Amino acid sequence: MSARGRLITLEGGEGAGKSTQATTVVDWLQGRGRRVLRTREPGGSPLAEAIRALVLGQWDEGVTPATELLLMFAARAAHVAATIEPALARGEDVVCDRFVDASWAYQGAGRGLDAGVLKTLETLVLGRLRPDLVLLFDLPPDMGLERARRRGEDNRFEAEDLAFMTRVRQGYLARADADADRYALIDAATGPDEVGAAVCRVLEQRL
Repeated sequence: MSARGRLITLEGGEGAGKSTQATTVVDWLQGRGRRVLRTREPGGSPLAEAIRALVLGQWDEGVTPATELLLMFAARAAHVAATIEPALARGEDVVCDRFVDASWAYQGAGRGLDAGVLKTLETLVLGRLRPDLVLLFDLPPDMGLERARRRGEDNRFEAEDLAFMTRVRQGYLARADADADRYALIDAATGPDEVGAAVCRVLEQRL
């Protein structure tokens, strides 16, 4: 039986460059003979991708914080069951662009939803599953929003204001401070090559 794989997640605010650096992580792991599955949240399975469209869409009636949170965890439940857990059981490493920390940062710190509710949903959906390593890409929120807007992508989160993204950043940093063994803080304000080099250094040290 294959040894269980490792779950490595990439987190950060809008424009932090997570998608670019996910390729760096995958290449690093594959270069060491690991089998790797790359995925993302919200999304990562057919059902979860359908929910992603609901989460990121612009709706005339608006999306309440509670609705947003429940959709995120519904997508996560499908993703974990259909994609993540089977891959880990096969011995594959899973590299995921956003995971549960995003809910704590965006819906918790950003939207102000109760930590007890978040914890209950986390336990219900994930059980004992938690990332083995969280790469947190940190940069000033104004820089991140400018990068995101230059990309021209249109979703509700990239349309949020600076105050919201500042709360998101603080939420992420609080999570990292509380569990330094599982989190690695990476300065994402530099160029892609510098960030990629920092990612590789972290992987060498932690994995």
